[in-house]
Amino acid sequence: MPYERSNRQLRIINCKMKTNTEKSDTEIKTDVLAELKYEPSVNVTDIGVLVKDGTVTLFGYATSYAVRATKRVSGVTAIADDIEVKLPDSLRRTDGDIAAAAAIQINLSSAIPTGAVKITVSEGWITLEGQLEWWYQRNDAQYAVQHLPGVKGLTNLITIKPMLKPSDVESAIARAFERNALVDAERIEVKTSGSKVTLSGKVRNYAEREEAERVAWAAPGVLAVDNQLKVGLSWGFAG
Repeated sequence: MPYERSNRQLRIINCKMKTNTEKSDTEIKTDVLAELKYEPSVNVTDIGVLVKDGTVTLFGYATSYAVRATKRVSGVTAIADDIEVKLPDSLRRTDGDIAAAAAIQINLSSAIPTGAVKITVSEGWITLEGQLEWWYQRNDAQYAVQHLPGVKGLTNLITIKPMLKPSDVESAIARAFERNALVDAERIEVKTSGSKVTLSGKVRNYAEREEAERVAWAAPGVLAVDNQLKVGLSWGFAG
C-alpha cells in the first residue's frame, strides 16, 4: 500500500482489530512502547505515545515504521498519527539528488520497463506515476526507492493496465486463496466490478487480512482493492 503524506495533519488509521481479552489503556501503551523499542527502524526516544479507549496517538519525530509497529500491537483500535519525519544531517539530500538516485534504482530493476515510471520529488517526498502491467512491478518500483537516503516518504500513483475480464480476475484470486496456506479461502468472499476487487468476510488476524489483500493485488488487471475483511479471534472457534 502507498504511504500517505501527513504534513503534520492528524491522520486517523482504523485498525479494525478485535481481541478476546480486553486490555487497559496503560497495558496498550506499555505494549506499544515495547514494540516501538523492538523495531530497529524506530528511535523510541523521539516518539511520544498517548492511549485513550484503545486509540493510540503518536507524536514527535518518527518514520512510517512507527505506525506499522503500532498496528501490530493487540488491543489497538485506531492510530492518530501526528508525527513528523525528521532526518539526521548525514541522510539529508536535495530533491535533485534524491530524484537522480531514484531514477538509477528504477532503471536497475529488470522487472520495470524503461521509461514506464515517472519520478517527482518535493521536500524529500517521492511521487511515482505511470502505468505498468503487473502489481509486482508497481511494488518493485516502490521498494527500489523508498529507503534511499534523504527520502521522507512516498506516494505510489502507478496504475495497472487491465488484462483480464472481471470474472477471470475473480476466479484467479479465489484459486490463489485456495493455494495459500496463510488464508482460509472459505471465509473470504471475492467480488469484482470492472477492475476493482472487493474482499469481505472474516479473518483470524491482521496478518491474514494483509495477505489476502496482497493476493488480490497480485492478480493481473486489478486497479483497486476494497478490503472489507474484519479481524476477529472468536469467530474461528464457532460452529
